[in-house]
Amino acid sequence: MADDGRGVAGAREPAAKGGGEPAPDGGEPDALPLVEACERLASPWASDSFSAACGQPWVAVELAGAAPSPDAADALRRGLAELPCPSFAIVPERGAPAARELADAFDVVLEPGDALAPLVEAVKRAPLAAAALAQLLRGGEARSVEQGLVAESSVYSMLQAGPEFAAWLASQPTLRPEIPESPPLVAAREGAQLELVLANPAKRNAYSAELRDRLCEALQLAVADEAIEEIVLRGEGPAFCAGGDLDEFGLLVDPATAHAIRTTRSAARLLARCAGRVRAEIHGACVGAGIELPAFAGRVVARSDAWMQLPELAMGLVPGAGGTVSLPRRIGRQRTAWLALSGARVGAETAASWGLVDEILP
Repeated sequence: MADDGRGVAGAREPAAKGGGEPAPDGGEPDALPLVEACERLASPWASDSFSAACGQPWVAVELAGAAPSPDAADALRRGLAELPCPSFAIVPERGAPAARELADAFDVVLEPGDALAPLVEAVKRAPLAAAALAQLLRGGEARSVEQGLVAESSVYSMLQAGPEFAAWLASQPTLRPEIPESPPLVAAREGAQLELVLANPAKRNAYSAELRDRLCEALQLAVADEAIEEIVLRGEGPAFCAGGDLDEFGLLVDPATAHAIRTTRSAARLLARCAGRVRAEIHGACVGAGIELPAFAGRVVARSDAWMQLPELAMGLVPGAGGTVSLPRRIGRQRTAWLALSGARVGAETAASWGLVDEILP
């Protein structure tokens, strides 16, 4: 019988800690001991036990104690790869090295001092988007840039039709898209250099449809003309880019058309094609598209006041401007997942230590 998507029914394992409610005293949520995790996550009931469809949208595992056997470790890895929810590895200060080697199979790794509770709360607020994000990032290494962008857009479009985005959209004030008084992008060529300036500081250079289209037109020229040796991308005003223009969210009639447009006019794809010639100069707020697009550049230079954030999960979405492709190639899928799930702000120094930024200017 075909799956009609109406829900999940049938037998499943009894609930247990490791994906339960946070501690009653407001402390850290429970995590599964490694031995129990090897058993439960290798079980055929694992996807029922830990799934947004079944009301248990996360799992955490303590990587402490004796290392599992090679067979048990392989089974755990297979189980984690198939989970329809995010997984968190908690690494103790002193743990068995062999157990720590399992950390790369998880979606997020928490080192000593890192808090699990904020991530769990974020997942519980948008479990469908959190699961989709984890599943999308897991397959990223096997995809080309183009394949990754198509996969990202497909997931983003699906979530646009979901209840979490609908709830967020309903909570927003009435949309009032504005026609900018001047072009939101200024392109200027001098010799072999093409300078692209985000030029709508009144809206903190929000990534609007018009800005996207103009940026794509300029990048098409850059891709076609190899005499352009350097492309400089920067922004006017106090922020490089505050992310997607919220006044335009939800305006398209259907997600399928949105996907067609997103994969037709893709600044991310064009930036990737000429990345070796691109220098992105970022400052202030670099939110959503404001960091997802610069991360494609061959070189990212940040002012010391720059900060980065991926806020899409709180909207019931995943990054949609190429971030699930560009960021993992710079900082790995686990840090990308942490950024997207937590919605936390990251400063220029942290970004530089991760490799998201190549140079910090005063």
